[in-house]
Amino acid sequence: MGNFRRVPVGIVGASGYGGVQLVRLLMDHPEVELVYLGGESSAGKPLADLYPHLAHIINQQIEAVDPETIAGRCEVVFLSLPNGLACKMAPQLLEKGCKVLDLSADYRFSDLTTYTSWYGVQRTDLATAAQSVYGLPELYRDRIAEAQLIGCPGCYPTASLLALSPLLKQGLIVPETAIVDAKSGTSGGGRQAKVNMLLAEADNSLGAYNVARHRHTPEIEQICSDLAGHEVTIQFTPHLIPMVRGILATVYATLRDPGLVRDDLITIYRAFYRNSPWVTVCDPGVYPQTKWAGGSNLCYIGIEVDPRTGRAIVMSAIDNLIKGQAGQAIQCLNIMMGWDETLGLPKLGFYP
Repeated sequence: MGNFRRVPVGIVGASGYGGVQLVRLLMDHPEVELVYLGGESSAGKPLADLYPHLAHIINQQIEAVDPETIAGRCEVVFLSLPNGLACKMAPQLLEKGCKVLDLSADYRFSDLTTYTSWYGVQRTDLATAAQSVYGLPELYRDRIAEAQLIGCPGCYPTASLLALSPLLKQGLIVPETAIVDAKSGTSGGGRQAKVNMLLAEADNSLGAYNVARHRHTPEIEQICSDLAGHEVTIQFTPHLIPMVRGILATVYATLRDPGLVRDDLITIYRAFYRNSPWVTVCDPGVYPQTKWAGGSNLCYIGIEVDPRTGRAIVMSAIDNLIKGQAGQAIQCLNIMMGWDETLGLPKLGFYP
């Protein structure tokens, strides 16, 4: 016991929804010590001023963002920042020996021209981006274990790719027929004030947004192409629903073998995810609900086959702030450090 040492970790962007989820989860993680909370506009304020419900358990202040200071105190740094900021900071932190987990889109893309065309940010950190590993453990666990820089997936891609991956990897579908119809709670839009997120605007309403141009589309397509072994185009449509947390992604795709039935696919999915403790494949006829995953790092997958259309229908439910963001980042950290993949992460959600 005398040799026990907690790993010092820091969060840059601790005041947002992703950041405060990281704070909550890391405070309970048995192997880490949260030694730094950083932010720009909130620098100098106690975190409890922004989130009073944490006042009894954490008395740290938000500090100014200085890579030198961060690297001097932290072995691991989570970057929970708007797109286009992590790429300015990550190279400095990596050079000083930190492990970096980026929750923005900056290090999710193997081809930075794709990133620039969708996000409008010119990049000069080509060498840094080349060493990044896409942080979806269910697909890239071995690469994550060896990585110093993780580009943590978006919430929509996490739900969508966990639903699609077995179909593509096993060659069970015609890839170009895949359609992802996804719905997210309002916390996915972050904590900044936005008119469309006002209660009067979002409540009692359901609507699509960024149709045919959502920034998560190329991220989904990149991984689908990797799985299929050739370039794949995916139809992705997101919707905003009047609830706080959760994503439900429903995937439709034409099966190559019209003789496959639901039980065949369930068997295939359970084999594919047999070593994935955070994926639960539902029993036949059971379709997941977002409330089941709320507050946990779990992904629930339900499967159906429509013999009339020859399509597979796969439903995936996650908590967008946990498995879709902070929890998945900590899952990646556990793998990077050689710890149990489930360490410090909630195994059951809040219900009802």
